[in-house]
Amino acid sequence: MTSNQPLLCSKGSADTSSNGSLPPLRRGSFSCLCHTASHSSSHFDSSASDFEDTHSNFADSVVSGSRFQSADSQYFQGIFECPSQKMVTEPNKLLDVVNKSSLEISGPAVYISHEKRSSVSGIEKSISQRTRHRSLEANEFLSSEENSRLIYINDPRRTNDKYEFTGNEIRTSKYTVITFLPKNLFIQFHRLAYLYFLAIAALNQLPPLAVFGRTVSLFPLLFVLFVTAIKDGYEDWRRHRSDRKENNKEAEVLQGGSFHSEKWKKIRAGEVLRILEDHTIPCDMVLLKTSDPSGIAYVQTMNLDGESNLKTRYARQETTMVDFKSDAVSGLIRCEQPNRNIYEFTAAMELEGQKIPLGQSNIVLRGCQLKNTKWVEGVVVYAGQETKAMLNSAISPSKRSKLEGYMNRETLWLSVFLFIMCAVVAIGMGLWLKNHKHELDTVPYYRRRYFTNGANYGKNYNYYGLPLEIFFSFLSSVIVFQIMIPISLYISMELVRLGQSYFMIGDRRMYDGNSDSRFQCRSLNINEDLGQVRYIFSDKTGTLTENKMEFCKASIYGKNYSGGTYVMDRSTHDTSDTHLDKIDISEAKEIHRWKTKAEIKIDAELVSLLQKGLVGEERKAAHEYFLTLAACNTVIPIITQNAASENGASVVDEVVDYQGESPDEQALVSAACAYGYTLTERTSGHLVIDIHGERLRLDVLGLHEFDSIRKRMSVIVRFPDNSVKVLVKGADNSILSILAKSSDRTGSNGVLCSGIRNATQNHLNEYSLQGLRTLVIAAKDITEVELDEWQCSYAEASTSINDRPAKLRQTAALIESNLNLLGATGIEDKLQEGVPETIESLRQAGIRVWVLTGDKQETAISIGLSCKLLTHDMHQIIINGTSEEECKNLLADAKTKYRIKTAGWAKDVNRNRSIHGDHLETHDGSVSSSIGIVENELQSSRFSKSTKDPPEEQSTRVAATKKTSLALIIDGTSLVHILAKDLENELFDLAISCEVVICCRVAPLQKAGVVDLIKSRTNDLTLAIGDGANDVSMIQMADVGVGISGQEGRQAVMASDFAMGQFRFLKRLLLVHGHWNYQRVGYLVLYNFYRNAVYILYTAFSTTSALTDWSSVFYSVIYTSVPTIIVGIFDKNLSHKTLLEYPKLYRAGHRQESYNSRLFWLTMIDTVWQSLVLFYVPFLVYRIGPIDIWSIGSLWTIAVVVLVNVHLAMDIHRWVFLTHAATWGSILITFVCLVILDSFPSFPNYWTIYHLVKSPTYWLTILLITILALLPRFLLKVLKQTFWPSDIQIAREAEKFRKPPYYVAESESRQPA
Repeated sequence: MTSNQPLLCSKGSADTSSNGSLPPLRRGSFSCLCHTASHSSSHFDSSASDFEDTHSNFADSVVSGSRFQSADSQYFQGIFECPSQKMVTEPNKLLDVVNKSSLEISGPAVYISHEKRSSVSGIEKSISQRTRHRSLEANEFLSSEENSRLIYINDPRRTNDKYEFTGNEIRTSKYTVITFLPKNLFIQFHRLAYLYFLAIAALNQLPPLAVFGRTVSLFPLLFVLFVTAIKDGYEDWRRHRSDRKENNKEAEVLQGGSFHSEKWKKIRAGEVLRILEDHTIPCDMVLLKTSDPSGIAYVQTMNLDGESNLKTRYARQETTMVDFKSDAVSGLIRCEQPNRNIYEFTAAMELEGQKIPLGQSNIVLRGCQLKNTKWVEGVVVYAGQETKAMLNSAISPSKRSKLEGYMNRETLWLSVFLFIMCAVVAIGMGLWLKNHKHELDTVPYYRRRYFTNGANYGKNYNYYGLPLEIFFSFLSSVIVFQIMIPISLYISMELVRLGQSYFMIGDRRMYDGNSDSRFQCRSLNINEDLGQVRYIFSDKTGTLTENKMEFCKASIYGKNYSGGTYVMDRSTHDTSDTHLDKIDISEAKEIHRWKTKAEIKIDAELVSLLQKGLVGEERKAAHEYFLTLAACNTVIPIITQNAASENGASVVDEVVDYQGESPDEQALVSAACAYGYTLTERTSGHLVIDIHGERLRLDVLGLHEFDSIRKRMSVIVRFPDNSVKVLVKGADNSILSILAKSSDRTGSNGVLCSGIRNATQNHLNEYSLQGLRTLVIAAKDITEVELDEWQCSYAEASTSINDRPAKLRQTAALIESNLNLLGATGIEDKLQEGVPETIESLRQAGIRVWVLTGDKQETAISIGLSCKLLTHDMHQIIINGTSEEECKNLLADAKTKYRIKTAGWAKDVNRNRSIHGDHLETHDGSVSSSIGIVENELQSSRFSKSTKDPPEEQSTRVAATKKTSLALIIDGTSLVHILAKDLENELFDLAISCEVVICCRVAPLQKAGVVDLIKSRTNDLTLAIGDGANDVSMIQMADVGVGISGQEGRQAVMASDFAMGQFRFLKRLLLVHGHWNYQRVGYLVLYNFYRNAVYILYTAFSTTSALTDWSSVFYSVIYTSVPTIIVGIFDKNLSHKTLLEYPKLYRAGHRQESYNSRLFWLTMIDTVWQSLVLFYVPFLVYRIGPIDIWSIGSLWTIAVVVLVNVHLAMDIHRWVFLTHAATWGSILITFVCLVILDSFPSFPNYWTIYHLVKSPTYWLTILLITILALLPRFLLKVLKQTFWPSDIQIAREAEKFRKPPYYVAESESRQPA
């Protein structure tokens, strides 16, 4: 190892492997473009040019550790039997190596500087502090294991009696029969409105304040609580049913020397289980033995992470031959405490005097299914709620819609108005009592004293004096006017959102046939937010691209190979296209041909090179290149044979299906197979590669998996001639820094190596510009001395429980140095279908799309161009700073060059937007077009009223006036310094002035930091979309989180609010369903405020009600609630074709056209007018006639129901049968209920309706109320739509009068949403 090579060491979550096994590669794989990639500081020199590539490391919350492991039992003893001289010299050597280099590590909110020194273990605890990573000493191994868990193998009593571990029974339900009522009520009363109505009901129970019946006053609140409780109870019952089904499954448990069936819920830690093929694993267990003699088992983790590929797990060779049925066998496992990391496991087993390291490859987790393995036996280490699956079952954080926040603000204003009204009534009552204090005993309609003979004669009759009368009048008014705060609105919104979600899920146009995934609504609280999104933060790999890799280009020994044709198979005896090395079929008795399921593009020139003998440096480099592709991975080959006969010879087609945890690995191994290097067998100790018909067996001595610190993977193999090599692949900035220096080579060799390196770097840049994912391939011969040195270091590091990953990285650094460069690979990750069109539509809709990726900068820029996110006429601002000062200067220079004005606070940004549409002003007074369009949004997105002037033409005219757009490209290293310093505001000013922002090489928590940068400084709604575990923090941080059901598991889906199969569905989700949902819910809220407020009638300073108690209750629950819910689910102001054709219509949500403070107050003014008309028309008509208060109350009830329903009918855009039935049916139901209520002699309104309906005046009064109340609204609506039409109105007119073919089809569609 050279003295100037960096040693990659960092504190991370435990992740280790075991000797004698090949652990599967962590999802995300070894590509330099890995989402969770962290970046190391590295420097390397070239004789041709000085090259420096510096990157800071990002300490993710979960860091995958690298690991070495022995491969065969014959080498296992060599690992742990260290020569004495090595034990003496090893610490000093390793310490000397470590002290020669150091590593900077930083996270999203931490920069580890050179001024401060602290332990790496403090990274997670000091996320907001500036610390320095001190050099780790090689002899600093585990000295204390107090936090480890002890599991006694096949001794559950001893294991559980001492430590009291949880049982295997799981519980996902919230409630029990006893706790349901109090717990559910406690959760529901977190809504302050419910507490308000509870206080109102409590006041009504007091005798002086009993305005309504005491029982009736409780009915609205009890109804809402009851409906919600039924919904919660049903959901929890389903959880109980699922839990019972899960807990009562059976598994075989070792008891008394034999296996017996036992229910899952009775399984305990320490017990030994036997699991059969296709059965589900009941708990987390360490494998002891399998049906395969080598200890291999295959599991499918679909239920855990959504991945369908088979994973390999291994039982240690030391345990496969042990008979655990014997009582004489005893063992102890020391493992880490339960945690949520499903990709890491750190433990050590003590068995018959041996200390055996255990890693993630030796444990199978609850929820996995056993495949292609007859049986496995294992010991339970985590059970029940402590299993990794259950610890990861936490739901996404609760989110509240932006519109609901505005609704609460208006509710507060209504409360203020309510109390003002009550104060006016109370003061008016006090003044009236004071002015008539001498007449209170004589007025006919007021009673102060008892006049009847008896004990109470002369005493006050419910009269408590003037002050208390005023106070009681105030409280009584609060009770009477309580309906102004619409309690029914909450239940209506939940039902409307539920209906909207049902139709979104059922939308066939958002169904992905490739992955067989439907749209999912995982959150019902934020449907309307989909119509107001301004920023979209998207991952790249698997979100914009398919995450299906194809090997396209190879750089070998400085030469680029990029041509070729697609092939499906490569025969081991026939080179097909090249016709080289053919065999006469008539002489062959059996021919074997290898086939892969993937189409691979091969280069004929490269095939010709590989068919030559191993002569020449170029041919040897090509051989080692493809040997590395075939061997340096964790892919498992699954082979099926198909026999046939050709010309009398038996032809065996052997189809190889490669199963791996990473699409990158599968693509590389398939490419090696296409070029004649077919991986045919992999066990825990060796692998077999078929090289043009010849079997090559390689003994695997060690494997370093890819991790986000090292960013590379290596495997140590022993060849049949007993030579040992290390084969390495990884990110360019990781591999190039540990290559052998050209100065170490003499003469022409040094010049040649320098030329190869420069050529390879040029190829890497070329591949990146084409949007390809790149890897560098290298190898090195290892001497026996170096191998022994590694074995001694690994022996101690692999058995450590504490800080094992960092110690294993030290071990890896011993051999991952002075490598010989072989070449590089270029893998294409194709764009998903419809991505460019979707992004273009979103941009026209006024939505900014930011891409946050772990890829190289060149790759991200290339993908940005191909998906039309970037255009060639954009000015690209590239921020690649390596220090705080450099980042500060780059940001300042960019702002000065493009005259970007400081936005200041969020309210300044929003105010500028309200004035200029969706852009900011620059210093010269011009408008920066990079945020949106130059003209005011209200004008730029508006259609021409002429049918011959479509929106596209207006868009063209607007674009012609725009200045050149800006695009910001920034890397993760710069974000480390910016997000951890006082540069966030500078970045914010620059970013919002750019039309496009691409963040490269970012860690998961940095993605969340970028989202928070916008979310915390503006009122704009943010949406994050991704498909992998590295996107979870970003998804949870955004206002709306969308998960893609892709190739990287279901972590993103589990954490999301909505889930879909393709990125292109986002266009329909936002532009169609988002627009509909926002328009519906916005109108629902305004209408509910109006409907309840109009019911407050003029009272003349008294709290006397002309309405019966039941009429007041039924008004919000029965009379008027159903129409609003139906309209909220089914109404559509525009067809989906129009909304998709004209994306600018989406900007109505940005302008808050469906709900804003102005609309609220206009609605309240209209409500006051309608309330006055509703009171005074009947009052004036019947003021002289012989009619009592209950009769006029019945008239008011009918009139107000007719009024609000006709009001609703005026605003309905799309009439369907259910809309007609709900609107007019509610009026009919009101009549029926009034007839029923007026038929009870005990009610004061007995028989009043029967008298009223006989009079023509009654019907004319209702008609007059409706006309006078709605006339101002109707006239203003006509004027506005005629002279100041909105975009929506113009589009509706165009849709109606043009009547294109899709209009008819839309009306016949069964999909209302």
